[in-house]
Amino acid sequence: MSDAPKFEVIDRRKLKAQEEQGSTSAPELDAEKEKEVQQAPDPSAGPRLVKNEAPREQVELQEPEDLQHSEMPAAPTAEESSKQKAAYDASAQRLEDLVRAQNPAAGAQPPVSFEQLVQQFYVSGLIQMGAGTPEGPQPRVDIMGARNTIDLIGVLAEKTRGNLSHTEDRMLQAALYELRMAFLELSGMISMPGVPPPSAKR
Repeated sequence: MSDAPKFEVIDRRKLKAQEEQGSTSAPELDAEKEKEVQQAPDPSAGPRLVKNEAPREQVELQEPEDLQHSEMPAAPTAEESSKQKAAYDASAQRLEDLVRAQNPAAGAQPPVSFEQLVQQFYVSGLIQMGAGTPEGPQPRVDIMGARNTIDLIGVLAEKTRGNLSHTEDRMLQAALYELRMAFLELSGMISMPGVPPPSAKR
């Protein structure tokens, strides 16, 4: 029908963006208009789908590793560490004197040793895997906590390699071996379909 009114569709989004920027010069507008005329679809081709792709913004999720390290506080000097340790020892001694004054039968606390550190990790790992649960109730197993404890002992063994006495190294390796074996047994039973968590070993 030749009497049908002719109309032109104008994309006002592009014009509005150009007005807000205010930096587009007249020659650039003319070049864009000429480009749009060249890319204009043939009216006889019928309707077609036009996709407007928004520019992708690249967002950095993690800070660079160098920046993370630069935000760490500076290490204390040798003098600061020495003064702090002296103050800590004096405070701990005053606290121990107060405890012994309340309970004269209590002896002095032995100094903390490497064996005590390994034993604490070892007992924690066993408890997390259900050991020591009273008979009757089902043991509470924290398998992921046990894995974390075992991994901590592994880190300790790696970082102290070559700096331990024969007795200390043997104790550390034995504790790590026993905990890993218990973990393998427990995780194998948990992963079996239809099998409840195992009873705690006594």
